[in-house]
Amino acid sequence: MAEPSTPSALPLSPELLAQIRAIQVRTQRLVTDVFAGEYTSAFRGLGMEFAEVREYQPGDDIRRIDWNVTARSGKPFIKQHKEERELSVLLMVDLSSSGAFGSHTKHKRELAAEVAAVLAFCAIKSNDKVGLIAFTDHVEHFVPPKKGRAHLWRVIREILTFTPTRRGTAIKEALDYAGRVQRRRAVVFLISDFMDRGFETALAITARRHDVTAVTLTDPREEVVPRVGMLDLEDLESGGRLLLDTFDAGVRERYAARWRAHRTELTRILHMTGVGEIAIRTDASYIDPIVRYFRAREHAHLR
Repeated sequence: MAEPSTPSALPLSPELLAQIRAIQVRTQRLVTDVFAGEYTSAFRGLGMEFAEVREYQPGDDIRRIDWNVTARSGKPFIKQHKEERELSVLLMVDLSSSGAFGSHTKHKRELAAEVAAVLAFCAIKSNDKVGLIAFTDHVEHFVPPKKGRAHLWRVIREILTFTPTRRGTAIKEALDYAGRVQRRRAVVFLISDFMDRGFETALAITARRHDVTAVTLTDPREEVVPRVGMLDLEDLESGGRLLLDTFDAGVRERYAARWRAHRTELTRILHMTGVGEIAIRTDASYIDPIVRYFRAREHAHLR
């Protein structure tokens, strides 16, 4: 299927090229030292495929006996299978304007790119395919899943340099598009700050067809507002403005309450749809949340 739009990438300035190279160095080291084995254990293949037959040994499961080979040879042989490892990993990355916000060393879009790089590198190292759906309030760009290091860094470059045509967020539109372009079951990482509504049904449908994980991006200034006097806030997606008197404790509490309500609703949606979550913050390392999630999935497989 054709891409929904023609890429409109920014030129690779020396600063941007240095940023991409820094991400490459960090993610390669992390995947090699920390994540690769955890990813492979957490995300299993799609099934088992026949590998070979071997002579039966005491203790082998008799249900695995290959009766045709046994009849020809006069000795019992069993079938051996191996996991069909290859997966398609689809990175769905929110490029809406709220990703430009960050009160610490990284804004959310840069953090999304680095987390996507880690996940993509894990997949490539495990010989899986990686694809990209970049979206705002419509699907901006689609890169079909492929293998290889060159393809991996094309995906990361697209996340960092692609210039969206819209500012808003429509997760439902992106999920519907994924359902059309990705027919075979895939591992889907939905990377967003989830500043959106109306995607619950689409997420439930996608989660029935694919193995979906929500990677939620949060900045601490979205949770609480500091006591700094009059604060002029702008919605990066709608352009709307709001003047807050942050000396007023009631104003600060209402701000925090709105965030808690948003967070509670998102947790409810993820639980209802059976979608796992990796919660990432701009003021903390993403390593521990990813490792904890991978290990929790591995333990769930072993039960």
